[in-house]
Amino acid sequence: MATTITGLRVGHATDVAARTGCTVVLGPFRAACDVRGLATGTREIDALSPTHLVPIVDAILLTGGSAFGLAAAEGVVAWLEARGFGFDTGAARVPIVPAAVIFDLRVGRADRRPDAAMGAAACDAAAEGGITEGRVGAGTGATAGKMLGPDHGVDGGLGAWSGSLAGHEFLAIAVVNALGDVLGADGRVLAGARGEDGEFVDAARVLREGGVQAGVGSGPVIETPAPGTNTTLGLVATDAPLTREALQTVARMASTALARRIAPVHTPFDGDIVFAVSPSPESRVVDARELLAIGSAAAWSLEQAIERAVTVNR
Repeated sequence: MATTITGLRVGHATDVAARTGCTVVLGPFRAACDVRGLATGTREIDALSPTHLVPIVDAILLTGGSAFGLAAAEGVVAWLEARGFGFDTGAARVPIVPAAVIFDLRVGRADRRPDAAMGAAACDAAAEGGITEGRVGAGTGATAGKMLGPDHGVDGGLGAWSGSLAGHEFLAIAVVNALGDVLGADGRVLAGARGEDGEFVDAARVLREGGVQAGVGSGPVIETPAPGTNTTLGLVATDAPLTREALQTVARMASTALARRIAPVHTPFDGDIVFAVSPSPESRVVDARELLAIGSAAAWSLEQAIERAVTVNR
């Protein structure tokens, strides 16, 4: 997938054997985020508040390894510092790198997680232009559709979409490691929990109908997930010259993409978070009508990235 947004570089570092990795989006850019999941693992998210002292961030890191994987951000910080990026404190330039994690410790080698070296490697690999999709970077160990337990789920991954919408360029990236099923635009399950016959069971419907308790009746049994072991990470970038306040609105609107394409979503067991960024050197207040169009386009683009995360290279 190619992107045409000037000033934005994306890079992956992948450990195939350990089934984990990280993905960095290099700026600098203005940014905001919307947190919907109840089991997030994050770093420097407060720096994305419109009221925070720091006006821009230097990169955003998406990583596997659960909270251990946040160590990869140190490699990104060191890489940026060596190249003169960061907030000027007078004593030193301090790179600002918000980060968010997925839980992939069960699918590969739990003793090997993204670290500082891997974060720096992702920066070395970052480039404008093409973005590799599938089981790479932060999506390497991603899985989805785990309502019947991990053994009944499917591979997730990293998807991207870019193009022109509402008079602006957009890039969306999704790392899908969701507890719930991933749906197509028509509501059909594209990737999700499979029953004993290998067919998708539509886990949200099973939940709505009360599920089937172990030892009672017959049919699929909804397992109680382990806390914090699922997450969908999203990032939407645009060349629209938005303020941080406007980007906060865009992040909130883009989060609706998760609700349209993942069911159930924003659960007590997921750490869902969506970032919105603009590398445009200009920043201006846009009227409400334009902001509506941009937010709607951001949500649609993130929907496409979510779908691609579980369908590309399959």
